[in-house]
Amino acid sequence: MGRSILRIMPRLYTSFAEFWPFYLREHSKASTRALHYVGTSLVVAIAVAAAVSGRWGWLVALPVAGYFFAWVAHFGVEKNRPATFTYPLWSLAADFKMWAMWLGGRLGPELDRAGVTRKNRSD
Repeated sequence: MGRSILRIMPRLYTSFAEFWPFYLREHSKASTRALHYVGTSLVVAIAVAAAVSGRWGWLVALPVAGYFFAWVAHFGVEKNRPATFTYPLWSLAADFKMWAMWLGGRLGPELDRAGVTRKNRSD
């Protein structure tokens, strides 16, 4: 009985530093991360376009653009529950951190430290 309770209850993280490796492990497949990069890039593009054009109504598309690709990745590719359901703010911050590190070519060592295997990786 004790084992089944442990599987149901998610681990509670008390800091972003503890959460970050978990987040990376939940994004272990390259295609999962790629779909996140598409969504995050689209979010940034929409935000910049709204700011430049002054069409602030476009900002309502941000959650749809970001979450659509992320949820396709989690439910269709990774086959796990999005971390945003339990840790919404840390997940948002981690998504932007992962995206920025990928853009800067610095994500590989972070994936290594988190224990994400090199199989299916393209970082």
